[in-house]
Amino acid sequence: MKAIVLHAAGEPDTLRLEEVPDPVPSAGQVVVRLHAAALNHRDLFICRGQYAGLRFPVVLGSDGAGEVAAVGPGVAGVRRGDAVVINPSLDWGDDPRTEGSGFRILGLPDNGTFAEMVAVPAANVAPCPSGLSADEAAALPLAGMTAYRAVVTRGGVRPGETVLVTGIGGGVATFALLIARQAGARVLVTSGSDAKLERARTLGADQGFNYRTQDWVKAVKAATGGAGADLVIDGTGGKPFDQTLDAVRPAGRVVTYGATLGPAPELAVRRVFWKQLDVLGTKMGSPDDFRNMLALFGPGCLRPVIDQTFPLAEAGRALLHMAGAAQFGKITLRVA
Repeated sequence: MKAIVLHAAGEPDTLRLEEVPDPVPSAGQVVVRLHAAALNHRDLFICRGQYAGLRFPVVLGSDGAGEVAAVGPGVAGVRRGDAVVINPSLDWGDDPRTEGSGFRILGLPDNGTFAEMVAVPAANVAPCPSGLSADEAAALPLAGMTAYRAVVTRGGVRPGETVLVTGIGGGVATFALLIARQAGARVLVTSGSDAKLERARTLGADQGFNYRTQDWVKAVKAATGGAGADLVIDGTGGKPFDQTLDAVRPAGRVVTYGATLGPAPELAVRRVFWKQLDVLGTKMGSPDDFRNMLALFGPGCLRPVIDQTFPLAEAGRALLHMAGAAQFGKITLRVA
């Protein structure tokens, strides 16, 4: 088969499509013939050597959708030809609150989805939501599950609450907007792009604030009658994460799922206890999070937002597009 194989850390433009052996399913595994895959910032960080546990060579990619091509010994309930989407959260464990010691994410150390085929545990495939294209289905897993866990499982969103989503346009942030609106919340968003803020409004955001041109914390306070947001969903980290402590109301919740801007330069602990805040961390999701997230998508329900689709052979160019931070929604790869 053909796959995008990372042999050493470097810039994405060095990635090339190459021939590798076809995967063979072990006991309890299936092989999925991929129709589409999707990018995440994790892939970019791995490519540039900015991720823990690097191992080469490795096929990148956590997200994918396609059809079952082969079934290993001991597999029940999955058949060749089934249209499936892959849950990249491998060996989560028995505790829904946190992952177990064997947890890992598809695409490192296990070979991932930037390929024509991939072997995964049969427990990690689910029927594709009906009515979605292969690209839309492939866009769901990592970002959709992360957003669902951040907004619902950890964030505990309730109808009528005000949710602030920072850095709108990224995959997880865009899913967080959709899921929070579906839950009956009012959603505020931030971005450094007026065009992204306008796009977010077409998806249901009530208001958007440009952090490059205005005091966004002050704007959030004004939009909430001086109180602040009930729930903040943040994946940027850096200085903006410290500012979320000002933007959330007393006794509010802040959920962090990433730090694309690096660690916060200074976290004012005093504001955490003075405002009686819940500051919650989250990553990926449990099997229940994955199933519950998938149930939100399909005919008459939510649809993923696709920014742009590239051929598999142009995965490097797709990663550079992601690095430029101009996208709104998910970037996908057409495999078949």
